[in-house]
Amino acid sequence: MRNVIAITLASLGCAAAALSAQDRGTRAMGFDQQRTAHRFVLRPDGGEIRVDVKSTHDRANTSAIRAHLRQIAVDFAAGRFDAPLATHGEEPPGVETLRARAAAIRYRFEETRAGGVVTIRSSDPAAVAAVHDFLRYQIREHRTGDPIAVHAHD
Repeated sequence: MRNVIAITLASLGCAAAALSAQDRGTRAMGFDQQRTAHRFVLRPDGGEIRVDVKSTHDRANTSAIRAHLRQIAVDFAAGRFDAPLATHGEEPPGVETLRARAAAIRYRFEETRAGGVVTIRSSDPAAVAAVHDFLRYQIREHRTGDPIAVHAHD
């Protein structure tokens, strides 16, 4: 019986931790994490951060996604990674190098039909490696199931 209680309490603790991480994400990003989908793609010269609404009729979250990603592109270009820290409760891998190599990295926001995408590009091998480290961390943390291998441009 003690084992059952211990397992139940451990399960509840994991659920509470997951909920708090989700709540942190909603607060940091400004949109409902349950109604949106994150995608992270590694490219030979950087990668992409894409967020879309699950329902194209969800205009409030679509607007919030676009505002967030637009600001992410500006903040990251300036070496500010406060949003990922607020979302994950820790500084993701690669951020130190992304700050140090900021002049060698280009961040561009673009609207998509259902949200937006930030493309991250560099010709600096150390910067590209840092982008890949950062994106692989995001894939794990957001549990997107995205490939962690580098993809050629479509």
